[in-house]
Parts: sequence; structure tokens; C-alpha cells
Amino acid sequence: MQGAAVIDSIEEKVIQGVTQQYYIINIPSSNLKLMVPQGNVSNTKIRLVEDKEYLSNVLDDFSNGLPDDSLSWKQKYDTNMKKLKSGELLAGAQVVRDLTLQSREKPLNPSEREMLDMAKRMFVGELSLIKGISQLEATELIDSALK
Repeated sequence: MQGAAVIDSIEEKVIQGVTQQYYIINIPSSNLKLMVPQGNVSNTKIRLVEDKEYLSNVLDDFSNGLPDDSLSWKQKYDTNMKKLKSGELLAGAQVVRDLTLQSREKPLNPSEREMLDMAKRMFVGELSLIKGISQLEATELIDSALK
């Protein structure tokens, strides 16, 4: 789970005697670069960045949705982890919303805090790419949506 990324280039590389085309992928939120063989992309969770219309729906759900308080801590954790692993923007935004709202009622435990930080980093990364804004501006947008 890395968050939003940008394909910087497509390069031909020879690795272990095999020549292949590779996507050179930059993950701005973690200053990480990856090389993914073009032929293996379908075996990954790499997807296109969502569009502005979909983002609008996500932000509406983000601002107006409520967490499910009927679940136990373990059920919430498992549900949130499943959402994050899906790599879907809406699911990740729901994790940010639910854990942020929960943190206002009582302090998050270290596992929840780490999950919130990861979910927020991923949400901020994609939001900034979709809207063409800085990560700081994306963070401020998320924070203001939950007030």
C-alpha cells in the first residue's frame, strides 16, 4: 500500500538477461521510485487515478458519512485494513473519516494512529494529483471537510 503515484517514463531494461519494457513509477508521498514490468501490471493493484467527478462523490461521502459504531475494535480494525488494501479512493477516504471522528471521542491506540496516518497519506496523495494542488493544500481540504 503506497498511495498515488506518477509514471515518469517507460524504459527498456535488461535484467538477468531478459529485455523488457518497464514503467518507472514515482511515489511522491514517500520519495520512492519503482520499476514495474509492463507485462506484470495486471498482477498488481496499480490503477488509474480517479477523475474529478468521482472525487466529488468521495468528498461528499467523506463529509456526510458516519462511522459504524456497532462494531468491536477488532472488527473495525479488520474492516479498515480491508478497505486500505483494496486501494480504492472511497474506501481509503472512509478510513480517514472514521478514524478521525473516532479520535475526537477518545484517543486512538498506536495501531489505529498508524492506520490513520497511512490512510491519510494515501488520500492526500491522490487528492493532490486529481485536483492539481500541493499535498499541504490537500491536507487542509481534508481537515476542513471534517469540521
